[in-house]
Amino acid sequence: MDFKTVLENLLKQFNESEIRYALMGGFALGLWGVGKTTIDLDFLVNRDDMEKVDNMMKELDYACINKSENVSQYVSHLNVFGEVDFLHAFREASLEMLQRAVEKEIFGSMRIKVLKPEDIIGLKFQAIKNNPSRKQSDMDDIEQIISIHRDHLDWSLIEKYSKILEMEELYKKIRRGTEK
Repeated sequence: MDFKTVLENLLKQFNESEIRYALMGGFALGLWGVGKTTIDLDFLVNRDDMEKVDNMMKELDYACINKSENVSQYVSHLNVFGEVDFLHAFREASLEMLQRAVEKEIFGSMRIKVLKPEDIIGLKFQAIKNNPSRKQSDMDDIEQIISIHRDHLDWSLIEKYSKILEMEELYKKIRRGTEK
């Protein structure tokens, strides 16, 4: 995937169509200093904007390969444009994530909205809850985020996510690990 070209196209369309979005996933982790190899792009998007996203992706010659209440996945027949996934924000917690997203510079000239580290951790908790087989990989990402941003994290927000997802024990374990 040519990330720069794809992001140039997507960001132009997001801005022109006033789509409420934030980058998440492996590429977002990289922007926060976590070394992560990724082959696709992942965005959190306000569900009310998904019709605009669907039209935009079709105009960019992507095919929707999966669509549910929570996620839409698009793939291009050209490898250079790869796969782009959208998590639909409609619950209070995910809508608040979009509100908190911060702008970061990429490729020296573009600006992109990115989820904050605490929100990425919250989504990692959700990923573990939804698919326990991913636990080790997601825990590695969480530990790297914490090691880099420990002193600046909003721990009350991370604790809130653990309560929403009924994962308080995991939160306590992570929190104990940061107090050493």
